[in-house]
Amino acid sequence: MTAKRKFLWVIGAVLAATGVAAATLDIFRAPTRLREVNPALWAAPFKGVTTDGQPMPGLFRLAQTGVSTAPVQRAASDFLASLDGSQRGKTLYPVDSDEWRRWDNRHFPTRQGIGFFEMSDTQRQKAIALMRESLSAKGLQQTRDIMRLNGHLGELTGNFEEYSEWFYWITVMGEPSATEPWGWQLDGHHVIINYFVLGDQVVMTPVFMGSEPVRAETGRFKGAEVLQAEQNSGLAFMRSLGDAQQAQARIRKDKSGEDLLTAAYKDNIELDYAGIRATGLDRAQQRALLGVIAEFVNHQKEGHARVKMAEVARHLDNTWFGWIGGTGTEDVFYYRIHSPVILIEFDHQRPIALARSGVPTRNHIHTMVRTPNGNDYGKDLLRQHHERHRH
Repeated sequence: MTAKRKFLWVIGAVLAATGVAAATLDIFRAPTRLREVNPALWAAPFKGVTTDGQPMPGLFRLAQTGVSTAPVQRAASDFLASLDGSQRGKTLYPVDSDEWRRWDNRHFPTRQGIGFFEMSDTQRQKAIALMRESLSAKGLQQTRDIMRLNGHLGELTGNFEEYSEWFYWITVMGEPSATEPWGWQLDGHHVIINYFVLGDQVVMTPVFMGSEPVRAETGRFKGAEVLQAEQNSGLAFMRSLGDAQQAQARIRKDKSGEDLLTAAYKDNIELDYAGIRATGLDRAQQRALLGVIAEFVNHQKEGHARVKMAEVARHLDNTWFGWIGGTGTEDVFYYRIHSPVILIEFDHQRPIALARSGVPTRNHIHTMVRTPNGNDYGKDLLRQHHERHRH
């Protein structure tokens, strides 16, 4: 071990053990050779996830939901007010900034905004308060546990230079407002949250949640566990289908690699429906499918989750469920739920940081939630707002 790396390891170990941030030391990012990502990956004009390259028109509209966003606005304003001028300058972006699209679920890219490791205790608590006002109890718990498991990954690998509970960054797009569009983003390894606000409307996609490992058996973060409800509900639904229905749902029998399709830099992917259509399910099965969807939608605050689930239900007849892999108790698998207004992916991944191999495992999970047809990041609502209120 070189003297420099030994120094970084020791500093990281101290921070991991104490949770103390060192705001003046930039030792918290991956080696320089891994930092940069090709700008071409997000340079193409935003179109959104579609089945054929053409977004379906008229799916989303400006409306009153009756669910207040005032607590989110206040929490964001409190957080921004706690930052000094330099911190605020690197955290605040215009609402139509391409910064929305520059997230990455991997651990090594350069991040924008302010990192939790840089924040004072007060600033960190205000950042978590913003998350608390935006997310449900389940969503906040899972987000924080993913962060904790990233810290646990540092414990397991000894690589505190790249893995920590606090290597996560927040940016705010637009000034928090009751009437004007704005939003915030959490960016870091295995958890990305994009949260757009316009009046009392919210669009909380894209959202990436994952982890390796999925639970901490030892160490400072012992007991943290994530994505088990999403895993188990998807498997239970697939197993509840009849043989002919399972055959329709199955995209591919063998699960030998990584199948997630819509993670970072896939904003404009063309992805056709696959699997079994909800019209081929009975009423009880349709309710069960909605229950699987709710496991993901319910990461946002309860009121806005209800609004989203009502939107999902309106398009249930054009909702598809696809499956790759086995259905045994310990089998690995991938599933996708896809409609005009929601796209969900769940995928068991190969080990990367722990015992790297080419065989997928239940100890490394990636999930993705998107709003197809141009409304990821609330972009279709933003477009309509600008057309209605030309400046």
